[in-house]
Amino acid sequence: MTQLMAPWLRVPLTVLDILLVALIIYEVLVMIRGTRAAPMLAGLAAVAVAFYLARIGELVTLNWLVSHLLPYVVFALIVVFQSEIRHVLSDVGRRVSFLRGATVEGDSYDDIVLAANLFSQHQTGALMVIEREIGLRTYIESGVAMDAKLSYDLLATIFRPSAPLHDGAVIIQKDRLAAAACFLPLSMNPVLSTQMGTRHRAGIGITEETDAIAVIVSEESGAISVAVGGKIERDLTAEQLRERLSGELRRYMAPVALPTVVPEEDSEAEEGSSIRARVQMSAEADDGESERPL
Repeated sequence: MTQLMAPWLRVPLTVLDILLVALIIYEVLVMIRGTRAAPMLAGLAAVAVAFYLARIGELVTLNWLVSHLLPYVVFALIVVFQSEIRHVLSDVGRRVSFLRGATVEGDSYDDIVLAANLFSQHQTGALMVIEREIGLRTYIESGVAMDAKLSYDLLATIFRPSAPLHDGAVIIQKDRLAAAACFLPLSMNPVLSTQMGTRHRAGIGITEETDAIAVIVSEESGAISVAVGGKIERDLTAEQLRERLSGELRRYMAPVALPTVVPEEDSEAEEGSSIRARVQMSAEADDGESERPL
């Protein structure tokens, strides 16, 4: 009876095995889709097919070459696909930590949204990097250590054009601003637009190497962009930025009132009207004193 049941017991295991292999292949294809690894993988598949046809056709020289080079192919693949392998492993680590119940702490990142809105209105270039699971210690040490409480005023001060730390990126760890004027790796992705400058390429580059989030404000146009996983989303509003950060950090960020910039003409007009009002009040007071009987 047990021998009759054994083949039926292996059916669920076989199905599970097939599903796991299909899932792994699907995740790998999704991971490399749209990246420079996709054409490289296609070329590698073409070379493998050529070697297989050579083995079937009994091409002695090519078979000898394949048999001697095959042990080194694994190391070559690790070197070629090192960036993609890091992404896969870090993504698996994030998912495992999420399944364990790890959650992002409820530190408010509204100051980043407020600062990005300010920089956008004044066309001030800025690059703010939010650390997640993968540590950014190497890049923190390349800048000026701060270890200060994250605040809107601090970000506005750092990225003021006349400030000595406005060049480079700031790295944010939870509710702390770890360092400023940090150097980041530039993305070498040839698919990126040639209109993107060093600031945008640095923001994309750090997200290619790690799981960080990069918030970029263009100095030329004031456009707000977000880079995640080597991909960039451009021309976002402050509200869209808040929703994007909320989704990436897996928590809800309550909307806050965004400050508005008063045009210089309006501010001058208001100042002039207030001055006229004070002059008129002082004149009325002088008239009242002159008419008062002695």
